[in-house]
Amino acid sequence: MTSPNTPTTWPHDLQHSARIALACLDLTSLNDIDTEADVAKLCHRAQSPFGPVAAVCVWPRLAAFARAQLPAHIGVAAVANFPHGNADVAAAVQDTLQIVKAGAQDVDVVLPYMALMAGDEAAVTQLLVAVRQMCLGLTLKVILETGELKTPELIGRASRLALDSGADFLKTSTGKTAVHATPDAARVMLATIAAHPTAISYAGFKASGGIKTAQEAIVYEALMQQYLGDAALTPKRFRIGASSLLGDIETVLEGCTDASPTQLGSY
Repeated sequence: MTSPNTPTTWPHDLQHSARIALACLDLTSLNDIDTEADVAKLCHRAQSPFGPVAAVCVWPRLAAFARAQLPAHIGVAAVANFPHGNADVAAAVQDTLQIVKAGAQDVDVVLPYMALMAGDEAAVTQLLVAVRQMCLGLTLKVILETGELKTPELIGRASRLALDSGADFLKTSTGKTAVHATPDAARVMLATIAAHPTAISYAGFKASGGIKTAQEAIVYEALMQQYLGDAALTPKRFRIGASSLLGDIETVLEGCTDASPTQLGSY
């Protein structure tokens, strides 16, 4: 692991980085009008000829259907308190319960970022702890909505509250606001993980929103390496949430002479 003050470098070629992005991809469809037919197509795409993605990410109402369409080694993620990030604990818990009953592996919950911006940290903690208790044994990703929080101070505080409440992953964005994932926000989030007395040993990072090419994904892979080390570049600790990135990854890998599936460990 390099120092967080070390300039970000990525010594591998684009195809190597594309393989990491593929193995760590949460292939996502969160359109309001999504149907089972849409999710069936998504699940088919998730089983790429170059290897499987880490998970598919869908609405809670479609999580059980997605689980039935996929082999066990591809996970299902579903969203809670999404995309609004309200402070309604009961509604967030209800979303989470639906996800748990669907047999999904991941809960991606939106932190009540507006409450945080208003100075109500207690509301943030209350909702996150309630969701954590409802999905024990599942991977909990907390969406900070960093484009709305804007400042490093608020992003850092949201990161710490999420980790203290039991988050397994910090996730940048819903993809539903004007500003999505940015390297600057990622640095703050990763630095918070690296400085946390317990989360440094297990917590992960998910860049989500606006990442469309393997070249763009390299930035976040390099930041992961910089702050958490090479060993963290697996689906257990690194994810990219995207809907269109897979096509570019496959284009990159089509030019690779070694077309064997990515070997980064199981989901």
